[in-house]
Amino acid sequence: MFGTRTSAAGLSVLSNTLLIILKLVAGILSGSVSIIAEAIHSTNDLIAALIAFVSIRMANKPADEEHPYGHGKIENISGTIEAILIFLAAGFIIYEAIDKIINKAEVEQLWLGIGIMSVSAIVNLIVSRHLLRVAHREDSIALEADGRHLTVDVVTSVGVALGLLVVELTGYHILDPIIAIAVALLILKTAYDLTRKAFPPLIDKKLPEEEERIVKLSVEEHVGPLGQAVGFHELRTRKSGSERYVELHLVMASDDSIEKAHELCDHLEMDICSKLPNAHVTIHVEPCDHECDNCEGSCPQGDRISGP
Repeated sequence: MFGTRTSAAGLSVLSNTLLIILKLVAGILSGSVSIIAEAIHSTNDLIAALIAFVSIRMANKPADEEHPYGHGKIENISGTIEAILIFLAAGFIIYEAIDKIINKAEVEQLWLGIGIMSVSAIVNLIVSRHLLRVAHREDSIALEADGRHLTVDVVTSVGVALGLLVVELTGYHILDPIIAIAVALLILKTAYDLTRKAFPPLIDKKLPEEEERIVKLSVEEHVGPLGQAVGFHELRTRKSGSERYVELHLVMASDDSIEKAHELCDHLEMDICSKLPNAHVTIHVEPCDHECDNCEGSCPQGDRISGP
């Protein structure tokens, strides 16, 4: 149950909606800016969950005539929008907290707030762990963003609950807005991390070094004196949502047949796709332009041509 990307996103929408209602009631009754900050944070998470839910459904659509590379980048757009919303929410929380410090507002019905924050932490812990498991399995940036939001909610809810307990025990009401500011700073950190992950694919940043290394090693196994190709170059990679795209030029011996080149390309594509999930490999074959007496699989120019 809730094991797919879409259903997991739906679970997040449901849990966030219930928690927002609880936090708003507790925040209004108690006058606690830290609880209201948590309600704003959860409202932001609800918007993020809705965006994730819609974007995942759209990103799952197959490639079509107008979108030959698919719709995967919708997830990256979703993650970037979520990050912007988080930045705005954190700014509002800090503004409200400073206002409470200036006006020396006091908090009431602390035990109600402590109880609701504790329930919120438990619910978000369960849901966030599930979302991150599904995100890892499905390689979904939108679902990962949602899971990260809820993970931060766990930390902030526990922090708010502990802070309210200290206020109850000590009577230092100024701790409430200070805790709210600390919550906002954690939210800003989450927004920054999410932006770093969601935005680069929108400008076609290459795959991580480890993933490019997998591609290079796969090709290099078939290059050189003992291989079937002379070399490779023009390696280009990028990512769109959970889809990875790999392009390269493969240099073959000038007297190799088209059939041999085709078989080698098919083999390389299957090999790379078996090591990189959701990979799409495009290989351009070109003849070696070196004039050699022996061109049959032991070209001495191989090492000079190999590489990106």
